[in-house]
Amino acid sequence: MLQINNLHATVGDKPILKGLTLSLNAGEIHAIMGPNGAGKSTLGYVLSGRPGYEVTEGSVTFTPPPRHPVLDTGLGSSSGARDESQASHQVRGDVDLLSLDPHERAAAGLFLGFQYPVEIPGVSNVQFLREALNAQRKHRGEPPLSGGEFLKLARTQADAMGMDMEMLKRPVNVGFSGGEKKRNEMVQMGIIDPALAILDETDSGLDIDALRVVGDGINRIMRAPHKAVLLITHYQRLLDYVKPDFVHVLDGGRITRTGGPELALELEREGYKELAA
Repeated sequence: MLQINNLHATVGDKPILKGLTLSLNAGEIHAIMGPNGAGKSTLGYVLSGRPGYEVTEGSVTFTPPPRHPVLDTGLGSSSGARDESQASHQVRGDVDLLSLDPHERAAAGLFLGFQYPVEIPGVSNVQFLREALNAQRKHRGEPPLSGGEFLKLARTQADAMGMDMEMLKRPVNVGFSGGEKKRNEMVQMGIIDPALAILDETDSGLDIDALRVVGDGINRIMRAPHKAVLLITHYQRLLDYVKPDFVHVLDGGRITRTGGPELALELEREGYKELAA
């Protein structure tokens, strides 16, 4: 699904990624771990197309799967039905991800979860998410969801994350606690229903109960044969709930070691310096 080859990237002329190579197949969850300043967040920003992050060398190829039905919406076939002309708008085959604008990457199936979700005063969650979802559907040649259809979908996803619909009527993340922001982000991910989720330290700031809820959300939304997850984290604790297929150590701008879930336990026990010695 995602092939990163010899990726080099700079931020403000400072080299951060220095020859990173990584491959994700559909159905896999990969965890990226590493010390501060190793380039973990930079990798997520480069893949999502954030301005200010310049790729100087290498390639990223994204192969999105055929568009899948939206999760557990309960919607009738009228909303999901597409004729051949509509289906032709879908991104098919191998795509040069770096050639796409951020909104095109999102429409192709990419989702970035932030370490610190931003607040957007004056913009309601419901309106923001409906506009985002229907913009992606339009880009893919799919019909927009009506207000009633969208609210049904939003309610389903909010209920699954233990969020009251009243919270979705509030401005995006305004006045939310750290845990509520991360739950809200999982609701967003459930509504958008991406093929590839890049989650940047989703466990940051979560207590034990919130961590379990968010981990369950990731599994419910993203653990599927046609999806993949790149999970960026410092700690083993999230991996107790979201079991990775592979764990990679990112240090000095490149992948220095790869293993199974046991590698995360070794990192937790020994630390990055001991492992690199």
